[in-house]
Amino acid sequence: MEQLSNEKCLPGTESPKVPYIFIGDAAFGLHKHLLRHFGGAHLIVEKRIFNYRLCRARRNVECTFGIFSNKWRIFHRALNVQPDFAVKIVKACVVLHNFVRDRDGFIVDDTTSITGLEDLPQDANIRGGMTANTIRNTLCKYFMTNAGSVPWQMSKI
Repeated sequence: MEQLSNEKCLPGTESPKVPYIFIGDAAFGLHKHLLRHFGGAHLIVEKRIFNYRLCRARRNVECTFGIFSNKWRIFHRALNVQPDFAVKIVKACVVLHNFVRDRDGFIVDDTTSITGLEDLPQDANIRGGMTANTIRNTLCKYFMTNAGSVPWQMSKI
């Protein structure tokens, strides 16, 4: 994960710069490129908004992957190939998917029977480093600003 692009400022801000991230669940420990929700039942509003936004993003990714894997059955199982070849497979499927969508238009059947991503077993390493916590807190604050908020977020918590 250390090969991800350089850090960027969040849209509508001048600073701080944050890295690109992946969204994980409770099975994953925090990492500067892998964030998960805040745990606990009695969270402050900012943390509840962060959790909502992270959950919404994850649902979008899972739905998109479900549509993608429903169309290309190769993604119904693990890709037992070298990582560089796996990247080529994914890129080829993206190109084919876009070609078919351009040619045939949106097909509702592509979106039926969508399954989510598979959950992984609980990881013993739950605690994150200061960097991951700082990034998570930065995003938490950003989602409460005019630049980072969405109009409906307060009604969803």
